Amino acid sequence: MLNGKVAIVTGSGRGIGRSIALLMAANGAKVIVNDLGTSGEGEGQDATPAAEVVREIEKAGGQASANADTVATFQGATNMVNAALKAFGRLDIVVNNAGILRDRMLHKMSPEDWQAVMDVHLGGHFNMCRAAINIFREQNFGRFINFTSTSGLIGNFGQTNYGAAKMGIVAFTRILALETKKYAITANAISPFAWTRMTSSIPVTDDASKARVERSKKMRAEDIAPVAVWLASDAAKDVTGQVFGVRAGEIMVFSVPRPLRSVHQQGGWSPEQVGAVAMKALAPMFTPVGVSAEIFPYDPLD
Repeated sequence: MLNGKVAIVTGSGRGIGRSIALLMAANGAKVIVNDLGTSGEGEGQDATPAAEVVREIEKAGGQASANADTVATFQGATNMVNAALKAFGRLDIVVNNAGILRDRMLHKMSPEDWQAVMDVHLGGHFNMCRAAINIFREQNFGRFINFTSTSGLIGNFGQTNYGAAKMGIVAFTRILALETKKYAITANAISPFAWTRMTSSIPVTDDASKARVERSKKMRAEDIAPVAVWLASDAAKDVTGQVFGVRAGEIMVFSVPRPLRSVHQQGGWSPEQVGAVAMKALAPMFTPVGVSAEIFPYDPLD
């Protein structure tokens, strides 16, 4: 599906990114395998994971090049784009998969924990897309595949930094899609459900959380890659600005937030009327905190 295409896949030394890099290469793409090889919190550096993915791709007959630049700076993103141009002569696909976690409850979160997550996730998406966009515009083709999370779409305990960045990526993706549609560029986001090094940090505090973790372990990183490959292909030319959820064998599309119910009063409201009238009318439509089980009642592993 991707013959002749060149892709950058960030954070592709392990997990979901690795699976995407391997499947894109198997479908004909030449791949820049980017990974700093840091810990889950973004500390340290190790070139081994990216190099191992490159060797795996080359052993299967594909072409790839390892890269250890950071997505957290515009210079790092520019270096990555230049590496693709130098190694393979073009760039067609950017997969923004790189990520870190600094999970803390807000009252314990340091400014450094907040900023590090913002720099890698939301900042990383800006840096990579900005570094590639003019190439895509000039060649009238490009694919941006971004990564969001249900931590942003729905919320998750202890992840105000990560969730805020991931919801920001949804807005970023939709606006990017609007701005680039006339240049035959698409921008979509994937919200993955898979057991990876990052999700393995989920705390196990009781029997319910233990059972949830055990079922999560059955959701493979490999299940995410086919959607990314298709979105990167020529076949996906008319699909842009969408958010897809992928878990096991299930693919879902998320809605754009829309008003559920409204009330109107000519001349406006007093604070007392807001409580006595408006909020009573709107309350049946309130979204309770912690609604993931209600939104995803179907279990694809059943």
